[in-house]
Amino acid sequence: MSGPRLSGASVPYLPRGVRLHDDRVRGMRVLLAPERAMQLDPVGDAILSELDGRRSLAEVIQTLCTRYAAPVEQIEGDVQDFLQGLIDRRMVFLTCEGAA
Repeated sequence: MSGPRLSGASVPYLPRGVRLHDDRVRGMRVLLAPERAMQLDPVGDAILSELDGRRSLAEVIQTLCTRYAAPVEQIEGDVQDFLQGLIDRRMVFLTCEGAA
């Protein structure tokens, strides 16, 4: 089963009940969802920390490219692959930019 597909105009966001959390006991960031938790590496944390439900995928990618001085092709591929996996697991949702 595959969820909605990402495009540059997609606006990714964390749905109700899904949130980033600092696990101070283990010293790591985790993505919490009902009855699920996912340990995040620094790349996953950086990507998810940029999702605010207002900025498009293209804007998030540009922000990360600037912050990490990395080529857009590399950042874009990493972000799309990571988010698509979370979309398929219903831990990230999409809206289309300009949708009412």
